Amino acid sequence: MKSFTNANPRDLAHAVTLIRQGRENNRSVALAGGGSDLVGMMKERLVTPDVLVNLKSIKGLDQVTLEMGGVTIGGLITLDALASHRLVRRQYPVLAEAAESVATPQIRNVATLAGNVCQRPWCWYFRNGFKCLKNGGTTCYSVTGENEFHAIFGGGPSYIVHPSDTAPALIALDATFRIAGSAGERMVPAAQFFALPTVDASRENVLKDGEVLAAITLPPAPAGARSTYHKILDREAWTHAVVSAAIVLEMDKDVCGRARIVLGGVAPIPWRLPEVEKMLAGQRITPELAARAGEAAVAGARPLAKNGYKVPLTRNMITRTLVAIADRGLRNAD
Repeated sequence: MKSFTNANPRDLAHAVTLIRQGRENNRSVALAGGGSDLVGMMKERLVTPDVLVNLKSIKGLDQVTLEMGGVTIGGLITLDALASHRLVRRQYPVLAEAAESVATPQIRNVATLAGNVCQRPWCWYFRNGFKCLKNGGTTCYSVTGENEFHAIFGGGPSYIVHPSDTAPALIALDATFRIAGSAGERMVPAAQFFALPTVDASRENVLKDGEVLAAITLPPAPAGARSTYHKILDREAWTHAVVSAAIVLEMDKDVCGRARIVLGGVAPIPWRLPEVEKMLAGQRITPELAARAGEAAVAGARPLAKNGYKVPLTRNMITRTLVAIADRGLRNAD
C-alpha cells in the first residue's frame, strides 16, 4: 500500500476545504467513512491517494433526526446502527432490512450508509486490476468474458451491477441526498443520484470531484405502507446480491394505492420498475396479479451469455415477494 497523509477534518466545511487544498496541490485525495471498501481498494492499488480525509472525525453525521415528520440520516451512520434503529425499523423497514443484509456483522459495525451507497463495483475485472472501462481503459471485458453476475438491464458500454443494498431501498422510499462541496450544498433525489454507463462509464453517480454525500432525508412514512427488502445470494454471507428487490406498497386494506419497486443486482444502477408500479396501483394484490407483475418486471431484459438465469430469478422473486406482502396484511387483519 502506498504511503499517504491522514487528515482529520473538524466539520464538513473543513473536510471540503481539505479536499480542495489537496487537489490544488496536485495531490490525489480519497474520502474514508468506515473504510471497509476503500482499504481493500488501496491494498490492491486500485486507489492510491496522497491524502486520506477521515470523515469519521466529524461529529454528528451518524445520527437519525426527526424533521417535519420525516427523518434525516447522517451519511456516517453505521449499517448496524441503521438496521437496529427503532424509528427506522418501525417506519422504514425496507431500509433496515437492506442494511442488515449487507456482508457480515463485523463489516456492518464499521461500514457506513454513505459508503454503501457510493461503493465502487465488485466486477472481478475491475477489482483485479484489468484496464477496463472502470479502470481507465476502453474495454468492458465482461461482454465476452465472465459475466455470470453482470447486468441484464441498462448495460453498455459497461455491464457492472451496482453493489449497494441500501440504494434500492432509498430510491423506493423517495429519499433525497444532501451533498456538500466547495460550491455549497445541493439536494439530489435518490433516483437521480445514480448514473448509467452511457453518461460516464468511469462513474456510478453524479458526485463531482470534492463532493461528499453528507446525509439522506426520507419523507414521512405513508399510512398503510408495507415494505420489505428481499435479497438472493449465491452463498450465505459476505457476498452481494445476485438479485434483490426493495418494495414499498401503500395499502388501503387489501388495495394498493401506490407502489415503488426497485431492483438490485441486475443493472449498473438501482433499477426501478415504473410499469410494474402502474400495474399494481389501485389493485388488490392477488397471486394472479403478482404473477403478471413478475412477468412485467423482466420485460426488456437483455442477458449476456452466462447470466440468463437472472431473468427467471427476478421474475419469481417479484411474484413471491408481492404475495408475501399481501399475505402479511391479511394476517395482521385477522
